[in-house]
Amino acid sequence: MTLRWLRVVATCVLLLAGVGLRRAGAEDQARRVNVAAASDLKFALDELVEAFGRTAPGIAVTVTYGSSGTFFSQISNGAPFDMFLSADVDYPKRLAEAGLAAKDSVFPYAVGRIVLWVPATSRLPVERGLQVLASPDLRKIAIANPRHAPYGRAAEAALRTFGVYDAVKDRLVLGENIAQTAQFVQSGNADAGIIALSLALAPALAREGRYFEVPLESYPRLEQGGVILARASAPEAARRLRDFILSADGRATLKRYGFFLPSP
Repeated sequence: MTLRWLRVVATCVLLLAGVGLRRAGAEDQARRVNVAAASDLKFALDELVEAFGRTAPGIAVTVTYGSSGTFFSQISNGAPFDMFLSADVDYPKRLAEAGLAAKDSVFPYAVGRIVLWVPATSRLPVERGLQVLASPDLRKIAIANPRHAPYGRAAEAALRTFGVYDAVKDRLVLGENIAQTAQFVQSGNADAGIIALSLALAPALAREGRYFEVPLESYPRLEQGGVILARASAPEAARRLRDFILSADGRATLKRYGFFLPSP
């Protein structure tokens, strides 16, 4: 074989290799789901993703947790997520109305609840409800930031319903999201906090604290919803993850973490 033909063969091999790498890269992308999720889902969704991995081993799921309002803003400005699991179904609906997701891709997946949570060593009688927060002995009370966290809006509404908001407003510390709010209390930077029941039931907090469930009628219903985004690079994989979350196994996991479940 002449030198010229050797060069031709080598060039063909490199071209074929490049095509193969591009195909492999596209296939990898099609099996990867990037999820933006409300932080109240941290423990429940971690468990769900692990279980999903056993049923769909070829799909890699990456979850970023944070405030639903912050994610709404980021996605509106082009953040590259495939799926959004919000603590407020209104955010996914607004994304669909803006053309950033198909309207028929919005799905309800849970109804959240809030609790008053304190460390196990606290002497605060949480069983008496939110009225105990008016005690001048409490230095700081943590809630999520109502400007962009649905759980923060629920906490503020409950404080107003029980007539203690004016007494505590100057002692409120605002978490960027509901997980950070729980961390404020867990770390001792706040004496008490109004957090998601799903976090209070998680092993990391359940063994460290006590809680009182805030009556549902004292705050707006926390309808949580998700959506598959129009720019999703892995829409089929995202649909499979959505179907798993809404499956009997997925709903059982959400129920264990204290979520109400919408009708299937």
